Amino acid sequence: MPDPTSAALDFLLTRRSRPARTLGLPVPAPEELARLLTAATRVPDHGKLEPWRFLVLTRPATDRLARLVEEIGPNLGIEPEKIAKAASQYAMADLAVVVVQVPRPTEKVPAIEQTYSTGAVCLQLLNAAIASGWGANWLTGWPVYNETFRREGLGLSEDERVAGVIHIGTPKADTPDRPRPDLARLVTWVET
Repeated sequence: MPDPTSAALDFLLTRRSRPARTLGLPVPAPEELARLLTAATRVPDHGKLEPWRFLVLTRPATDRLARLVEEIGPNLGIEPEKIAKAASQYAMADLAVVVVQVPRPTEKVPAIEQTYSTGAVCLQLLNAAIASGWGANWLTGWPVYNETFRREGLGLSEDERVAGVIHIGTPKADTPDRPRPDLARLVTWVET
């Protein structure tokens, strides 16, 4: 019989993200954020490649990125409502962590496994923040797929990609939980 960590499982069974628009001050101090980032890196990482890195966005960086979204959106033909929504993701953020996928060329570990590891870092950071009592949310949006935004806004190299923008802060409003998946529709037992 395994030795369970009931508190951890109870947390995972009840954890939930908070809408980024409901997060505000205070945010984790640098030393607390370092602890959350340390937890985030404890993920499967075949070959110990560390195919990810972090950009910690504070003000005025989030304000600068909001302005960049408003600047490049019209040139891309993005609808004004979508531009406003994407810009507000940054304009409202007091703290956000960009998880960047950094591909490591190797024949030993397929690129897709490096992508999965980077996604695991996003979820681990999200859960570490929530477990620490903060509100958190994992977002992306059209700007992170735009070359100008990635290069000029975030300083990424050509081969780097954004896996997630993790917003962390103090929840300012309670929001209802969303419906959860129906396992009866999703699970197939294969016994032979």
